Amino acid sequence: MKIGLVTDSLGHLSLNEMLSSAQAAGITMLEFGCGNWSSAPHLDIDALLHDPLARARFLSALQARGLALSALNCSGNPLHPGDSGVQHRLVTSKTIRLAGLLGVKRVVMMSGLPGGAPGDTTANWITTAWPPETARALAYQWDGVILPYWSSLVTEAAAEGVEKLCLELHGHQAVYNVATLQRLRAGVGPVVGANFDPSHLFWMGADPLAAVRALGDAIYHVHAKDTRIDAANAGVNSAIDTTPMHDLARRSWGYVTLGFGHGESWWREFCIALRLAGYDDVLSIEHEDLLLPPEDGVRRSVALLRSAANITG
Repeated sequence: MKIGLVTDSLGHLSLNEMLSSAQAAGITMLEFGCGNWSSAPHLDIDALLHDPLARARFLSALQARGLALSALNCSGNPLHPGDSGVQHRLVTSKTIRLAGLLGVKRVVMMSGLPGGAPGDTTANWITTAWPPETARALAYQWDGVILPYWSSLVTEAAAEGVEKLCLELHGHQAVYNVATLQRLRAGVGPVVGANFDPSHLFWMGADPLAAVRALGDAIYHVHAKDTRIDAANAGVNSAIDTTPMHDLARRSWGYVTLGFGHGESWWREFCIALRLAGYDDVLSIEHEDLLLPPEDGVRRSVALLRSAANITG
């Protein structure tokens, strides 16, 4: 295993400061946010697309510190029925094109989520089989929007030399669990796989270890992020929670530094499960803990992963 970092985790730092911090923490792989829900704090996608010298300088800055690219990330909602969907589709295409120019084979993203019917202006996440209109909405979303879009995007990725589109299983997305990822792969092929992030499965009530076993070689990239379930709040209100993310005292769950939600023994089992599934690659730390400074959280996460995955050097 190799330890990586979602560079937005240190988004308050300049590019050079972030690279130095990552190097000092013992990180060897980086995943750069390119836009959409990321502010892309460490790269200018248009400049890199149009200027070969800018790309060369960018790669040289990484290589000088012994760092390499694990993936580019353009997580957003390109299927949103409003104007933001158009913009997110554009950034998605730019990211795929940039990945090809940089020789990066993986792009991390989310599946997107359309409206529930033609003419809708808001994305609609269907989570129940009743009442009957939910089935009609799902049929429209998958057959009318999701499968046509992703078939086209797979073709686009192949043309740019991108081999793996790595989808994060996340709530309020069309693909949010094993079954929905498998449905998309069945429709558009194996270019699509998982960016496996256990933190979201925790709050959605799934078992990440069981999900790893079910996905097997469909796991293309991994985010290392933890979730703490507040048993008292969840016991009263369930894990379906619209309380603002910063209001941790009232929330049923929150994202935390590795080990603060699940101990090292769990992360060791996770790494074993990944290896048994055929994945022995980057663990990309994503720090979203509101109670711990990013540099501190990243250092603690690196230490836990080194021990849990038996990483030396």
